[in-house]
Amino acid sequence: MALTVSNRLVASAVGRLVQAAWTFVTGPPVPMALPARVRETIRREQAQGEIVVGCVQVAAIVTFGALYAVAPKAFPPDVPFEPVPWALGFYAVFVAARLWLAWRGELSRFFLIASVMMDMAVLMLTIWSFHIQYQQEPAFYLKAPTLLYVFIIIVLRALRFEAGYVLLAGATAALGWFVLLGYAVASEPNPMAAVTHDYVAYMTSSRILLGAEFDKIASILMVTAILAVVIVRARKMLVRAVTEQTSAGELSRFFAPEVARRIRATDHGIRPGDAELRQAAAMFIDLRGFTPLAETLAPGELMALLGDYQGRVVPAIKAHDGSIDKFLGDGILASFGAARASETYAADALRAAEAVGAEAHRWAEARRASGLPAPAVGIGIATGAVIFGAIGDESRLEYTVLGDTVNTAAKLEKHTKAEGVGALTTLAAYELAIAQGYRPQAPHETRAKRRVAGLPEAADLVVLAP
Repeated sequence: MALTVSNRLVASAVGRLVQAAWTFVTGPPVPMALPARVRETIRREQAQGEIVVGCVQVAAIVTFGALYAVAPKAFPPDVPFEPVPWALGFYAVFVAARLWLAWRGELSRFFLIASVMMDMAVLMLTIWSFHIQYQQEPAFYLKAPTLLYVFIIIVLRALRFEAGYVLLAGATAALGWFVLLGYAVASEPNPMAAVTHDYVAYMTSSRILLGAEFDKIASILMVTAILAVVIVRARKMLVRAVTEQTSAGELSRFFAPEVARRIRATDHGIRPGDAELRQAAAMFIDLRGFTPLAETLAPGELMALLGDYQGRVVPAIKAHDGSIDKFLGDGILASFGAARASETYAADALRAAEAVGAEAHRWAEARRASGLPAPAVGIGIATGAVIFGAIGDESRLEYTVLGDTVNTAAKLEKHTKAEGVGALTTLAAYELAIAQGYRPQAPHETRAKRRVAGLPEAADLVVLAP
């Protein structure tokens, strides 16, 4: 009983050791079940790789055919058989069919396996035929440098990022050369006499050095094994990269493009408290009467209203270099010149306010024409120093804009109700926008010394939209 337990412990330890060694060699494991979009991305990469394989094969056929046509022939002109033109012609037809299927994305796994074996078979048959072409003993072809082309065929399989095809190519090459070696030995009248242990005799005659031929087979297998490990590691890295890229693409939809670029470009990662002080404009947008309206609408209708409204307003903000900081239910906080420094942040903000107001008006008219509720929109804009940075802790971060400028914009948006207008900004922000190149589409009313709730002093305001 004790011996059985001991054997199990040893087996378990050996298993863990083997698993650790395998992980060290091939890299950390990846999830077995990948999301469909990740699998589709990898499938597209593999399909493109197969097209590249076909193009390389076509280029090789054209190159070898041209060289064969113009190069001086190293065999007698009256030979009964020239294998190269036949092999190239047959192979060209096969490669053309393969490239066509790859282009259409219709390469089946069976055809891929057959393609690997066909590549090696054509090469091996070409090498085998050399002794007929040159009218020599079969051992003659064992010295053909054409064998080196097997490594090109093996490496081509790596473009698919599947080690199985690399292993199949290498195993087929090794088996093919072993068969050619066996044929050469068996074809000799006295096989034992045809085999030598003298390297000089091997190099200067048609005698066979088994060790040299097994070295070729071993080299093929070792290169194949190393390349297969490389492919396994590369595929795992590809899976992780595609998974992270896909996740980053999805996550970037939750951030402004400028913030997403900043996160991707950081060298040390984003840390809580990372911030910059900038001159910028803050804009608050809010739907009037949304809370009581929400109580009368079904959840689906409410979300449809918000989606339709935000789908019109957000592009208008982005079109003027605005960055969406956050959605606050029916409210939107946007900034200009915070996420990305700008010399025209105030002018951009006021142009965006005009565009948002026009789009909101068209949206409201379309809803009223359909018999749907159409709440009005309020906009407040302020300019000045803002802090743009990451807040939160290591487990949950958020990029945002902070400061008195942001608070002032929020207060101005609320004050639009008291003034009975659609959009307000301060006279200082308005004059700065004019200095930055803003040209109003219509004259704007100035209201001096207005008391805005939450602001310590009376402010001169400009009505951007009645």
